[in-house]
Amino acid sequence: MDETRVAVRCDDCPFAATYDRLRDARTAVDDHESSTGHSVDWEIESLDAGVSRAGADAGVCGRPECANEDSPLVDPEPPDQES
Repeated sequence: MDETRVAVRCDDCPFAATYDRLRDARTAVDDHESSTGHSVDWEIESLDAGVSRAGADAGVCGRPECANEDSPLVDPEPPDQES
């Protein structure tokens, strides 16, 4: 099973780190950019199998034909929006 691994690296200074949670990586990027003004690159090297499946089932590419209609993660009929 793959696990989540995100690499974060700054081109302007020696800052570099890896994280096992997307939220932690995003927080590190935001914190470093806001405190230094640097532009930080990050790369998702791998994702936990459950995260990958959820994305695939939901059709995250935005095309309805990509969604897995049998998945419990997909609600084919969104609830009515109240005005």
